[in-house]
Amino acid sequence: MNLIRKDIILRPDPKRVLFRPFVPKTRKQILKIVARILKLSDEAVNKKYHEVIKEFGNRHNRIDEFFLKQYESVKDLVFTDERLSDIRKLLIGAYFTLEYSFESSALFNPSMIWHPDQSNLPEGSRRFILSLRAIGEGHISSITFRSGIVDNKGNISIDKPTRFVTSADMIPDSYYEKELFSRKLKELNLLNDFSKKILDELNEFFTINELKDILRRMVKSLSYFYQNADLIASKILNLAKSNYEIQFSTNTDISERVIFPSTPNETNGIEDARFCEFKDEDGAITYYATYTAYDGEVVFPQLLETRDFYHFKVNTLNGPAIQNKGMALFPRKINGHYAMLSRQDGENIYIMFSDMIHFWYHKKLLLRPTYHWEFVQIGNSGSPIETDYGWLVLYHGVGAMRKYSLGAFLLDKNDPTKVIGRTKEPILTANENEREGYVPNVIYSCGGQIFDGNLIIPYAMSDYASSFAIVPLEDLINEMLKV
Repeated sequence: MNLIRKDIILRPDPKRVLFRPFVPKTRKQILKIVARILKLSDEAVNKKYHEVIKEFGNRHNRIDEFFLKQYESVKDLVFTDERLSDIRKLLIGAYFTLEYSFESSALFNPSMIWHPDQSNLPEGSRRFILSLRAIGEGHISSITFRSGIVDNKGNISIDKPTRFVTSADMIPDSYYEKELFSRKLKELNLLNDFSKKILDELNEFFTINELKDILRRMVKSLSYFYQNADLIASKILNLAKSNYEIQFSTNTDISERVIFPSTPNETNGIEDARFCEFKDEDGAITYYATYTAYDGEVVFPQLLETRDFYHFKVNTLNGPAIQNKGMALFPRKINGHYAMLSRQDGENIYIMFSDMIHFWYHKKLLLRPTYHWEFVQIGNSGSPIETDYGWLVLYHGVGAMRKYSLGAFLLDKNDPTKVIGRTKEPILTANENEREGYVPNVIYSCGGQIFDGNLIIPYAMSDYASSFAIVPLEDLINEMLKV
């Protein structure tokens, strides 16, 4: 099989930094910092703030907006009757801000999707978006993006990323549907007498601020009757926070946008987004990505959706069939049902069907480890790709010395519970230039695309950097269908 590695390596760049809130450990420390700034003369405040802007202003867009936002987060601890100048507020905000190099350690596990904008391209070329898992200080993962073009000769070029990086703004008035929220509470064993009283107070659709007000009021009035009211209320609020919306400014480049952990379930990162271009029965296109949220102890499968890569909705995936990592959505309904690959047991690949994209109740075993290079475990490496031959699925296998390799299998187009082909040997495994990294001997992908008769495989090298390989689709199909 004629697989060609491309001479492209996407490495982590520690110079790409975003600003994040800096929150001292104690309220007492915050008070001390604010008090010290309040003691400064106006002249000293002006001098210090201009020093901050000189050193950091050209590294970020809209940094003053973030400083003001950080000032607002501590202003209740600014104990003075004096009217503060804007520049003193900005300086206070600067002391509660830090720079975070979100891809200082790794840039890997890419997922490739065709760009919604295919205008102004040379004939025979196609523009794509590449999502990547970036890792920074504290091993915190986030989702970052690159864009690029594949030309009519199969050449791949990556657009130079912008110097600036921007995290999204949370949309505070996102609406929640009470019926779905109730189902998830039941699944988490949180549907008890106290939470039912909370639900009774909620409208059919509600915002997180409405939920906070009701929780605050009900905890105050019912804590005498329910010993764990505070704890239950906290868990209910954390569930709501796991379902949210974010918005990027429309004047940002795709490479400037970073989806950074935003909720309690994501405190240790957002891992391995698998994007797919989903075409609904009415022809509407939505870009979905399954990913894993991690809080340091528990993994939470989540679903990301967008129409334009500016506005994103994030929701929990729910139901007894939602376990472990490695969910991957099919790009359209099959026989009227949503379909998804999964790996609930950390070993085998399963297939699931559902009438509701956020709820999954049943699974069916699809593929077991069979060959020497996958004896430890297998898992999908991206959403299935529809071809004339069937559903093409990239997958990874783990063999001796915990070596990860990529293979492929083929599912029947009308009945994807049937495996009709499979590679017996890996199609891509780490060579001598790729085996050294954060986790040695690992080749991994979160999804490729077919272009001009070739399968393009973006892949990660040893959990450190990323590259591309191309294999003729016909060669791969013939390899999978070998008896």
